[in-house]
Amino acid sequence: MLVVNAGSSSLKLSVLESDDTTALSASVDDAEVASVVASAGRIDAVGHRIVHGGTEFVEPVRIDDSVVRVLRGLSDLAPLHQPKSLQALELVARLLPDVPAVAAFDTAFHARMPAAASTYALPAEWRRRWPLRRFGFHGLSHAYVSQRAAELAGRPVGELRIVSCHLGAGASLAAVERGRSVDTTMGFTPLEGLVMATRSGTIDPGLVLWLQEHAGMPAVELAATLEHRSGLLALAGTADLKAILDQEAAGDESAALAVAVYVHRVRAAVAAMAAAMGGLDAIVFTGGVGEHAPAIRGRVCDGLAFLGIELDAARNAAPELDADIGARGAPVRSFVVRSREDLQIARGVRAVLA
Repeated sequence: MLVVNAGSSSLKLSVLESDDTTALSASVDDAEVASVVASAGRIDAVGHRIVHGGTEFVEPVRIDDSVVRVLRGLSDLAPLHQPKSLQALELVARLLPDVPAVAAFDTAFHARMPAAASTYALPAEWRRRWPLRRFGFHGLSHAYVSQRAAELAGRPVGELRIVSCHLGAGASLAAVERGRSVDTTMGFTPLEGLVMATRSGTIDPGLVLWLQEHAGMPAVELAATLEHRSGLLALAGTADLKAILDQEAAGDESAALAVAVYVHRVRAAVAAMAAAMGGLDAIVFTGGVGEHAPAIRGRVCDGLAFLGIELDAARNAAPELDADIGARGAPVRSFVVRSREDLQIARGVRAVLA
């Protein structure tokens, strides 16, 4: 199986054998896709990560022209991701025109969130006319790492309340109660929630209205700024959190502020996710930052002892993934897990084609 994972800042290709052994894995640009596919040998199926499935797609689905038309219509809701996913889909379809392809959706994991978590307090006629709800994203990652954290804890996921922290260029948390998403930080678009690499995260909608009315800022400029010129980039001059941590250590005040804002938002959101479940059994970190920035994990958890979260400094500093990083005897288990969205996509592909 060829798994195509188009993210906001990368295009990853994986080739999996029938037992989920990875035969090939590479981050590529569009020009390299053909050579990677050619080197993979026989491909029996293709799985695509698609960020937004809207209200139409709440499970993986086999791709045809009608599916592609609906996905194109959702591009405005995920402008950093959806066009890239569709571009990769078209490219691979040209290379493998006779191979069945399945779309797996980041929004699907959150599609059955309780109404209290998914509903915006907007007029009923608006909500009937348009799909104005909290969709949530990174669902493939949240689904995989919550299951993997349960395996590491030695307990069924159906018994656990887990906060999944996907921290990367895009970032979101999910409250996973007994294997089901009951709340998350992203909403109608992937712009809501945490501070991210270039995205602002949650801001007062009144601020946007003020800029439109009093500064005369057009919607297209607002959208471009909030998506591409905000977040860590706006606070520290770079979107690279590792570089920001180095700058902070050198005494840079802007970098220190960026880290403080980032950590404050994540920490507050962890507490909110735990509240949505009435408690917490485990926390799991994943994504580029979550997997490789022990300093960020440590700072986030330093303020969460009241929830029962306590990290072991030596374990947290170790480079191992799929590992327990919690202090022994802590009431809440803590893990760092490599996000294997490709395996989660493969599960969906097999379910559809079976």
